[in-house]
Amino acid sequence: MATYRIDDLARAAGTTTRLVRALQERGVLHPPQRRGRIAVYNDSHLARLRLIAQLQERGHTIATIAELLSAWEKGHDLADILGVEKALTDPWSDECPERIGLVELAAMFLPGRPLEEVPPDYLQDALARAGRLGFIRPDGDRFLVPSPSLLEVGAELVAAGISLETVFDVAEQTDADCQAIAERFVQLTVDSGNLEDPAHYRERQDLPQVAEFIQRLRPLSEKAVTSLLARAMQAQIQARTSEQITQIAGRSADSAS
Repeated sequence: MATYRIDDLARAAGTTTRLVRALQERGVLHPPQRRGRIAVYNDSHLARLRLIAQLQERGHTIATIAELLSAWEKGHDLADILGVEKALTDPWSDECPERIGLVELAAMFLPGRPLEEVPPDYLQDALARAGRLGFIRPDGDRFLVPSPSLLEVGAELVAAGISLETVFDVAEQTDADCQAIAERFVQLTVDSGNLEDPAHYRERQDLPQVAEFIQRLRPLSEKAVTSLLARAMQAQIQARTSEQITQIAGRSADSAS
């Protein structure tokens, strides 16, 4: 299990040391271990901070979150609760975000066009759409790239001759498809783990099994989607190729006659 000092923990959770201390003082975040005068946090603290952030995004106040977590903890072993929290909040990708400058970004997606020759309105619209799709996020005078591999796919498509607008369109449509796929797998988790009704959480004794199921779902869902996509791509390519070959053969026969 990884360990963190408070500054490192706040950075990993995308928050501030001030908030970490405030949550600790209010009992929402369990105390760190002490190694001499140094406070040491671990992955369970990171999981709790991520869960708190998710609850805040849904509009809950710190006071409400404290009540929710208190009710959640009653009747359960802390290790079991933290196991479920970690399973729910762990990132599904080990990809490390990167930072990139505007000049480098333009070179990737507007190859052969000096930045000063790109119309400002077009550039701003492209950056705004890339931000809405989650490709980039403004970060000072640079941009944070949450998924460098996804950005690279887009750049490779542009390099292959596909317009940036088309890349954005495909990304938007594919993202919608992936949201629907993710919803199916999450519903599978909710149904299989009987997580629909939170009223009975306090009496449940199977939290370790729930956490294990969620963890097992990660590689299984990725493998299923990869396999199904590969099969669908093969079928589509063969169908389109067969159609084109048939048309070409038909034209050749007409010309011969």
